[in-house]
Amino acid sequence: MLFLIILILSFASGFFLPWWVVAIAAFLAALFIGKTSRQAFISGFGAVFIVWIVLALFKSIPNDHILANRIAQLFHLPSWQYILVITGIVGGLVGGFSALSGLLLKKAFEKEEGQS
Repeated sequence: MLFLIILILSFASGFFLPWWVVAIAAFLAALFIGKTSRQAFISGFGAVFIVWIVLALFKSIPNDHILANRIAQLFHLPSWQYILVITGIVGGLVGGFSALSGLLLKKAFEKEEGQS
């Protein structure tokens, strides 16, 4: 469920809002419905990884991967697919750590309320 919510929020925001909004979406989703640390990180990582690859393909396919090929050459990579995977990994790490942070904040407040 968490994976799907992060996926939908990230995809919808990816068209109109800045790149960092996926971090807010993953953070808030995990804050409200996250259960375990592992689930939060994997859901955030996987959802944003997929979304960023799909959005990068939406922008790269119409121009026949011209910019992606040039960036790959700049970094001495064999093809544009490596840039696509690196983009997904960077986005996935942002989403995973954001979701994990949201869950850990939730757990911190739950623990604090229990002590009072």
